[in-house]
Formats: sequence, C-alpha cells, structure tokens
Amino acid sequence: MTTTTYSVSGMTCGHCSASVTEEISKIAGVQEVSIDLVAGGTSAVHVTSESALDESAVREAVDEAGYELAAS
Repeated sequence: MTTTTYSVSGMTCGHCSASVTEEISKIAGVQEVSIDLVAGGTSAVHVTSESALDESAVREAVDEAGYELAAS
C-alpha cells in the first residue's frame, strides 16, 4: 500500500469533496480517498492505493469532477 497526497484547487464544500472522492475512487487500485478541505484554496487529497498511481489518471479524475490538480 502507498499513500500519495495531491493538491487540488477550486473545491469549496463537502459536495466538491464528494465529487473528487467519487472520481478518484474509480481509478483501479485505489483503496481510500480522504480530503483536507480548504474552502476556496488548495485542498490536500490523500489517496491510498495498492501501488503508485499514474499522475495523469489522477489529473483526469480530478478534471472530470470539475477541479484542478495543482502542479506538483
């Protein structure tokens, strides 16, 4: 298991967090997603997965939810 933290901008509420969690959870190997929401700022998204994830897959999932993965 590995946990990676991504920075996501644009989330403002629990519904935003739920949308991001739902999309990231669809990526193969993801076990858990938790978010430290910073409304209107950059939130920390912690993703626990079986192995390291392809950042482009995470970026696509966050984009699908309507938000932006901050540059790493």
